[in-house]
Amino acid sequence: MNPLTLVRLAVKSIRKNKMRSLLTMLGIIIGVGAVLVMVAIGLGARQQIQSQISGLGTNLIVITPGSSSSGGVSRGAGSFNRLQIEDWEKLKREAVTIAGVSPIVITRTQAVGGQGNWRTTINGVSGDYPVIRDWGTSSGVFFNEADIRQMRKVAVIGATVAKELFPGEDAVGQQVRLRDVPFQIIGVMEEKGQTASGTDQDDVVIAPYTTVRTRLSGWNFIPQILASTFSPSDIPAAQEEMRLIMRESHGLASYDEDDFTIRNQNDLADAAQGTTEVMSLLLAAIASISLLVGGIGIMNIMLVSVTERTREIGIRMAIGARGGDVLTQFLVEAIVMSVLGGAIGVLIGYASTRILSNATGWSTAISPGTVAVALVFSAAVGIFFGFYPARKAAALNPIEALRYE
Repeated sequence: MNPLTLVRLAVKSIRKNKMRSLLTMLGIIIGVGAVLVMVAIGLGARQQIQSQISGLGTNLIVITPGSSSSGGVSRGAGSFNRLQIEDWEKLKREAVTIAGVSPIVITRTQAVGGQGNWRTTINGVSGDYPVIRDWGTSSGVFFNEADIRQMRKVAVIGATVAKELFPGEDAVGQQVRLRDVPFQIIGVMEEKGQTASGTDQDDVVIAPYTTVRTRLSGWNFIPQILASTFSPSDIPAAQEEMRLIMRESHGLASYDEDDFTIRNQNDLADAAQGTTEVMSLLLAAIASISLLVGGIGIMNIMLVSVTERTREIGIRMAIGARGGDVLTQFLVEAIVMSVLGGAIGVLIGYASTRILSNATGWSTAISPGTVAVALVFSAAVGIFFGFYPARKAAALNPIEALRYE
């Protein structure tokens, strides 16, 4: 019997008992739909995290302070800060694998100007900062090297600060006071959005590091140095080069451990996505229980079907059908039922994903590969749970089957 005829007979058998077939497929439908929704949420979260990490900068490398220990107990990363402007200057002079490098002098204060005041973060940076962060201005300009050398009181503000202090106005050309120090606003940065941790990147005032250091922070040490490479493939070499330069700058001997930490945006992405992947797998595993329940339902109904169609099986065997033909027929019925349930589950999962995304604002994504895996898995469930009933039907004695009432 050719495959097309087998499928046609399977569909005819399913249509003969529509309600029972639908109830049988319900477990598969719910299972496939639930798995698809869970995977879509996980995939969407990973894509969103990757987008947010990429938004931090182009091929970003971050140097932060190292750790200190007391009594053999580590105080954690960032507890021992020896980063200085001299480190940045040495990196800028000697590193050849990086496209840009900038010190980050950070402080928080109340910004007053326009129509109110707003507590925000002040970042003191160099002229390489827009290149490193891949972040341009939506209006005005970024400060230049002359502004940095002469410690001019100029600033570029983020979109959030612009909305809070100058709603409905052009902030360029106006003044903002930071700790009673007036700064001239020369530009507004493009809207950047939130980071993976939920920090608003647009809630910031950016000024020359020389001005921030002397006028606002007063600290000799700096919390961060940012750098970027020309391409992603340059990141490992750049990290090693920067490590050697930093060790030389800090006068570390060969047996001394690094007193700083160098990480790239891929490290940050891997750390953030690791938790997301574990949660996605956990949710998908829980949803997969419905597929197991659906498979048991298919086995149960197929066993009932074998009992109901015993005489039919006996007649087929009596006119020449072999045991393998009967096994194939019932197995195809189980597979068709599973795949049909899987297809309906895919449609329901897709619709549920769209509704969930629109209702909650969550980022979701469904890949063709996920749909293909769902359909293949549903077919596998049909084969696994349909084999025993099909084998039982094939093992019937034709004479006893014909006598069955």
